[in-house]
Amino acid sequence: MNPRKRYVLLLWMLVCSGGSTEAIEPISTSIAVGMAAALTGFLASYQNIFYYFNECCRPEWIAFNKTGLQVDLENKMFGQHIASRIILKAVNGFITNDNPKKPLVLSLHGWTGTGKNFVSQLIADNIYKEGMDSNFVHMFTSELHFPHSSHLDTYKSQLQQWIKGNVSNCAQSMFIFDEMDKMHPGLIDSIKPYLDYYDKLDGVSYRKAIFIFLSNAGGESITQTALDFWKAGRAREEIELKDLETLLSLAVFNNKKSGLWHTSLIDKNLVDFFVPFLPLEYRHVVQCAMAEMKARGHRPDRGVADQVAKDVVYFPKSERVFSVKGCKTIQSKLDYYL
Repeated sequence: MNPRKRYVLLLWMLVCSGGSTEAIEPISTSIAVGMAAALTGFLASYQNIFYYFNECCRPEWIAFNKTGLQVDLENKMFGQHIASRIILKAVNGFITNDNPKKPLVLSLHGWTGTGKNFVSQLIADNIYKEGMDSNFVHMFTSELHFPHSSHLDTYKSQLQQWIKGNVSNCAQSMFIFDEMDKMHPGLIDSIKPYLDYYDKLDGVSYRKAIFIFLSNAGGESITQTALDFWKAGRAREEIELKDLETLLSLAVFNNKKSGLWHTSLIDKNLVDFFVPFLPLEYRHVVQCAMAEMKARGHRPDRGVADQVAKDVVYFPKSERVFSVKGCKTIQSKLDYYL
């Protein structure tokens, strides 16, 4: 790297870290500190330029928008009254607490296409200026990052180092683990200390981090409860968290393919909320199609939305109550009709 560019980069790292030199190698530190001292006046006047153009772990780039999240949940999430309510309260309560006792840990469960990945994106969009593209939001997927069971010990070590390194860089980091039902049993247990009630571990505090687990595990229990309500003639909006939470946590804990099978995270009550995502009905698929048309800049057309919703497969086969894939195939089906 060109020496001049290198020094500018080091200077930027120094500015972003608030003057801390712990993350910079010793030789470069002396150079960067010398430059910083020589350019104190410049930094005092123009440091906002650095913050404006380069993402830093500062309020300019990380600031929770409660109203934005609430509006997004109301206008973009369909058929998930339980999940929307829990997530808004949990995220708001956690971030507005200046001294949380532990990281926020959410475990989202339900069939594919019900909105688990989407709500994770909404959370990121309303905390980080760069949303899911932020350097402080980290997504892990089982088949991509942890594909081989024979490398489990290596994965555990790498995962611990990755989380420690990123939280050291920014305390308000977010970690999303997708496809938990495909995760090797025991892997998530390796990060249990980071989710516990510790002030610091090796000088690092994890209390302001957010961990989100996404899984299809427990989907059967959620769907059966929703179906029981439907058969009894009761509205899905009558379903409450208490109808599902205990059943869900037990189903996940006892399911060897849940990623949380017999994990100490559940045993030690380190998961703050098990969030159920209900299966979607025809009306919700229509809402998804209308919202997608609007997002593409089209005028929402109910006729087109109905056509898309009718093409979706529903279950049980005789009653056709719930969409098999939720809203997951809506985008591709709209490509056909539009």
